[in-house]
Amino acid sequence: MERSTRGIDYQDVPRPIAGLATLYPAGFVDPLHSHPRGQLSYHESGVSVVTTRDASFVIPPGKAMWVPAGVEHEVTCRSPVAATVLYVRGDARPDLPAQCRMIPVSRLMAGLIGEASQVPVDYDVGGRDGRVMALLLDEIGPTAAPSISAPMPRSRALAQVCSAILRDPAANDDLDDWAEAAGMGRRTFTRQFRRETGVSFAAWRQNVRLMEALSLLSAGQSVTSVAFDVGYNSPSAFTAMFRRAFGVAPTAYLSPRLDS
Repeated sequence: MERSTRGIDYQDVPRPIAGLATLYPAGFVDPLHSHPRGQLSYHESGVSVVTTRDASFVIPPGKAMWVPAGVEHEVTCRSPVAATVLYVRGDARPDLPAQCRMIPVSRLMAGLIGEASQVPVDYDVGGRDGRVMALLLDEIGPTAAPSISAPMPRSRALAQVCSAILRDPAANDDLDDWAEAAGMGRRTFTRQFRRETGVSFAAWRQNVRLMEALSLLSAGQSVTSVAFDVGYNSPSAFTAMFRRAFGVAPTAYLSPRLDS
């Protein structure tokens, strides 16, 4: 079987894993869709945002995201993206993640992903290629990596507030402004927001800003420019927030690196 560039062509192949290495231009959008197989997307470079009905996630360079079979999702490339996308059959192993999550990528796993995109689609399960794929399955497993996401509320009023912030993460309207926009009092707004998303409004907005910052940094913008573009008053305040979230400065986070 020849290797296709379309994900749909890998859903019914008679092997546990199938996939491809591909390039996406900045601004590319893959509209809301789902797959019969689980999907592992690994970015060699570039940043994309994956949006499901429940949350938005950002995939920065050197990171991988798992989307379970049947989960509807939209992909937006915020910069040119070089990615390897693997499609994993549901019975490939019993403990495949049941929810969307970031997957830690070790040096070993990065190498295995690269191999997986090159082996024949109808690889010999009992041969060397089959052993590569089996080891890759072991690396996927149930482990989650730290990630930034923005869970979406269910109620229309709160969803409209969140959509407005996603469109303009730098907006500096305060909590009372957003509560008024939702037609709620401050206390009702904060309680309902946490109940529907699982996080506070302040944490949710910070995550949206982090997601936007990763996209802008990956596109080559300076830390100073990004700090102001996502609503911070100074680069130092932005860098401090970034360190709290990721444990490293912005420039270090986007430097080529793999999880140990």
